[in-house]
Amino acid sequence: MEYLKNEQEKAAMRWMDEAAKIAKRALCHKANCGTVIVQNGQIIGEGYNAPPLDKEENRRCDEEFGPGKPKYDRTCCMHAEWRAIMDVLKKNPDKIAGSKLYFTRVDSSGKIKKSGKPYCTVCSRMALDVGISKFLLWHKEGIGEYPTDEYDRLSYDYRQS
Repeated sequence: MEYLKNEQEKAAMRWMDEAAKIAKRALCHKANCGTVIVQNGQIIGEGYNAPPLDKEENRRCDEEFGPGKPKYDRTCCMHAEWRAIMDVLKKNPDKIAGSKLYFTRVDSSGKIKKSGKPYCTVCSRMALDVGISKFLLWHKEGIGEYPTDEYDRLSYDYRQS
């Protein structure tokens, strides 16, 4: 991973702002997340987190899952990353290889929240499998650009403290 500087950082901030706009459309009760996938200076896919099909009857955010399921994705929502990847695959499947994925969360006022360490193995595996080359997060130290294979490895290594 490297922190972007100068013009690369400015360009990444622009894409993070675009992801934040998308995050404002999120329907999840727990977090407002947005993703844009960029190739050759253009957004080719976007997504926000929400229940499947954006339907209230598919929501499980407010339910508690019992001890019988100790390892599971703790959200009922489609992740912003999944939706952005599916968006590209529906519209521009030939453009996804080598693209960059920008992910962010926003607070209730729409302001970008800084990201923690990579941890979602579902998103990392999907991004890796479809050929996305870089996964970008905005940390308090700056915008980190991860090669997707490194992002995947770090997601598996993540331990919540």
